[in-house]
Amino acid sequence: MSLLHLDSSANRSGESISRELTARYAERWRTAHPTAPYRYRDLAADPVPPVGTGYCTLGRRVERHGGVPLSRVGALAADADERCEWELSRPLIDELLAADTVLIGAPMYNLSVPVALKAWIDRVTFPGAYLDPDTGAPLLRDTRVVVLGARGGAYGPGTPQEGNDFHTPYLRAYFVRQGVAPEHLRFVHAELALADLAPALARFRPQAARSLAAARTATDAAATWRDSAAGGDVTDSSATGGVNVPARAR
Repeated sequence: MSLLHLDSSANRSGESISRELTARYAERWRTAHPTAPYRYRDLAADPVPPVGTGYCTLGRRVERHGGVPLSRVGALAADADERCEWELSRPLIDELLAADTVLIGAPMYNLSVPVALKAWIDRVTFPGAYLDPDTGAPLLRDTRVVVLGARGGAYGPGTPQEGNDFHTPYLRAYFVRQGVAPEHLRFVHAELALADLAPALARFRPQAARSLAAARTATDAAATWRDSAAGGDVTDSSATGGVNVPARAR
């Protein structure tokens, strides 16, 4: 039982909804599992460096060899640049492999994920990292992934902006592609997060408050997910009456 906790919101002022939700989850999880390993990374405060040429050339070499155990990748590095890229990548990959549950705070930025989270994704997605080198079995098949986010508008099923959600579908496809079982993914979103700030969205404040309350409740339930039956995603998104709400959140 271990938890890897990642925050990616650029807003560290104390007003971030995604950070509030992940902190709420982590507090409850750690109370329930006081001796379990817990690792926290603030991807906005301590950004993961974008991958460089050495990452690409080393990755291509590993692809050509096929089925290279992580313990042998370093020996394939041809120069200092490739060694540096691997030294940046390996600890992050090991953290992901070691986690029973991965908790991600991921607000919607411009219809997708924050750049801080994308940099982490690019860094940890190294060829063959999540496959057993002997059997090809996915090493993340039992890993739980919980994504807690906030969106400035409403992008849930049935809303006018539903087709513009490139956040949840992307993260779902990414983790499934890495071997996480679809039933081990859970998403919780607070919708209309800009309603209390933007005058044009003021009439949606009751819906925003209800969505945030539902997200908090779902976060509490998700914190005991491994100890109970898995549930579905939670997005309390009231229809916005066709209003084109901004595609950013806190």
